[in-house]
Amino acid sequence: MNQLHLGINREEPQIMFLDLNSAFATAEQQAHPSLRGRPVGVTNRLSKYCCVIACSYEAKSQGVKTGMRLDEALQLIPDFTMLETDPPKYHYIYQQLISIMKTYSPHVRMKSIDEGIIDFHGTLGSVHKKSLVDIGYEIKQQLRDRVGSWMKINVGIAPNRFLAKTAAGLHKPDGLDVIDHSNLKTVFSQLKLTDLTGIASHYQARLNAAGIFTPLQFLDAESDYLRRFVFHSVIGEDWYQRLRGYEVDSVTTKLGMVGRQWVLGTPSNDDSYLLPCFQYLCETTGKKLRYQGMDARGIQVWIRYQAGDGWSQRKMFKSTFYTDNDIYAKALYLFNQRPKHLVVQTMGITCYQLTPSARSQLSLIEQVNKEDWLTTAVDEINERYGSFKIYHANALMGTKLVKQKIPFGGTKYFELLLGQA
Repeated sequence: MNQLHLGINREEPQIMFLDLNSAFATAEQQAHPSLRGRPVGVTNRLSKYCCVIACSYEAKSQGVKTGMRLDEALQLIPDFTMLETDPPKYHYIYQQLISIMKTYSPHVRMKSIDEGIIDFHGTLGSVHKKSLVDIGYEIKQQLRDRVGSWMKINVGIAPNRFLAKTAAGLHKPDGLDVIDHSNLKTVFSQLKLTDLTGIASHYQARLNAAGIFTPLQFLDAESDYLRRFVFHSVIGEDWYQRLRGYEVDSVTTKLGMVGRQWVLGTPSNDDSYLLPCFQYLCETTGKKLRYQGMDARGIQVWIRYQAGDGWSQRKMFKSTFYTDNDIYAKALYLFNQRPKHLVVQTMGITCYQLTPSARSQLSLIEQVNKEDWLTTAVDEINERYGSFKIYHANALMGTKLVKQKIPFGGTKYFELLLGQA
């Protein structure tokens, strides 16, 4: 394989990365002025041992981290305030941010609920006469005008997605930075390896073992050396290009699994309490699966018990499935194999081995067609009149008890919740 010899990309930066600062905690501070300037966290279900899923900068500065239990946070900060997530607030902010982004370019992609990318290729000069820096400040102001004065967003501008995200993380909160050929080495000289997105402790150890201890040394390494001696694959060449400002991250990743989980408000081993909630988890998983246009062949059911032990069971099936009835029947078969005397604290279901759906093709089996038509009709009614206007009667209690979890790390299901296809 030929050795790559690339200089730093000298293209004018046309990628903008937007990062809402501590988005969910900040949304709560925006909605509740009394919480502004105070340490705040949010969790999906409030309880004594719930975990922080997002926290304000005031909390972060005093040592609170994502994943920390409430009792641990209170030991650090006695006046720490924890709130349950409030999806309508985040729905509204998400809609406003996307609306603002789409006024500048048709090439918009949300990386997660609070992170988005605007690709300005083909729009600068012809559509936009302003610089990206001016547009970045304009977006900041538009978000404050539409949502509120407490909302803050970091903006990063660079020739590729990786460096734009790096720039967006340089001066939090509410910063705006540009990385290009003129300052790339200066920026890298001020960072650690683990400051680079994608370099956690595992990759850091690999780099260290190869004599690379700083981002500048990483930048100076030859592509062949990174491929053969550090990453042992073409990933090394990707890093060689990524660090120099060339785009290698615009490919959409393949969906591997969908699922739901729930932390019980009251730990229990009573089937009359567990099964309606479990069926609701199965139905919401089915909704996610169909929204993605996928069928599944595998199901995994897992449980964490109050005593701290865990249990899981999985099974692959010969044919694909996608309806709520199929998912629940297959998952329930596994769920019923659990040690029923143990008290359940958390339970979840995952569908895996996903393939693009073939539901547009009529089956030779009339019953299969009827199930498909019924599922499609129910989905269309729920899409038009609101989620879960129609559902199985057995899941009624589950719809009342299982709080809608905010889907971190992706936007597809979040858009489903918004009723956006």
